[in-house]
Amino acid sequence: MKRHLVVALAYDQLCTFEFGCVVEVFGLPRPELEVNWYQFDVCATSRRSLRSSGGLTFRAPNSLALLDSADTIIIPGWSNLAAPPPTNLLKALRNAHSRGARICSICSGVFLLAATGLLDGRSATTHWKFAEELARRYPSITVLPDALYVDEGHLLTSAGSAAGLDMMLHIVRSDHGTKVANTVARRLVIPPHRDGGQAQFISRPVQRPEERQLSKLMERVRRKPTEEYSLEKMAALSSLTVRTLQRQFRSKTGMTPIEWVVQERISLAKELLETSQVSMSSIVEATGFGSEESLRRHFRHVVGIPPVAYRKRFSKELAL
Repeated sequence: MKRHLVVALAYDQLCTFEFGCVVEVFGLPRPELEVNWYQFDVCATSRRSLRSSGGLTFRAPNSLALLDSADTIIIPGWSNLAAPPPTNLLKALRNAHSRGARICSICSGVFLLAATGLLDGRSATTHWKFAEELARRYPSITVLPDALYVDEGHLLTSAGSAAGLDMMLHIVRSDHGTKVANTVARRLVIPPHRDGGQAQFISRPVQRPEERQLSKLMERVRRKPTEEYSLEKMAALSSLTVRTLQRQFRSKTGMTPIEWVVQERISLAKELLETSQVSMSSIVEATGFGSEESLRRHFRHVVGIPPVAYRKRFSKELAL
């Protein structure tokens, strides 16, 4: 069976950390996952010796012709934001998008993707320190400066370097399901999904007491998702007022406390559905939705399809 080809784009003054993150997620063999894992390769605009940050020199094994067969293309940063990107590279990316390839950028890599015109009329993100410059240069793009990553279908952008890991785990989750993505995250020793946006990581090195209380509450909900969680109960568990609880949840996750609980229950339901062995009533019992009707309604609202359709998708993948 054909494996999904992920191609990382290399360039002179390559951002080493971003490139390394791509290799860690897509470039390592993972036979223990028992799925049709990705094929990984690298291409560059030039076959000559290139430099990377940190003083390394290297040669990419492939030319841009490899982009013609790539299923997913990752742009791990971009070094020279002042110079116009090579026209042959822009053309190759446009051609790849037109035939249905998925193109993703990490951090400053969004400037290369924006130069193709593919992001016009769409939303995107980048590192917070580049957000204003991106909006100034490309006013037709809706820049979301607080987002860790933005998924616009076959075009994905991520914020600062580490946010690329969030985006790539999202890709793995979309392709292979929650259980596989969680396993990869554990191997990387990172959370499978970070709540909130990059604004929470700017100039806030020390958690305030109410933030620590909120973290403990969130850990409890994840451990005991079947309990009933009203606003009043969550406020009492975290020793916060209802008003402070709501403000802290909105700041940290972008959601209300109740919305966040639903999201956590949906994540658990998705993982159980992917096994194709657990009954729907057992999923209702394990997730705390109370009834199958409630599960279906919330699942369709969050995921976009009913639980049965979601299960069928992964049942087919498991059978391959």
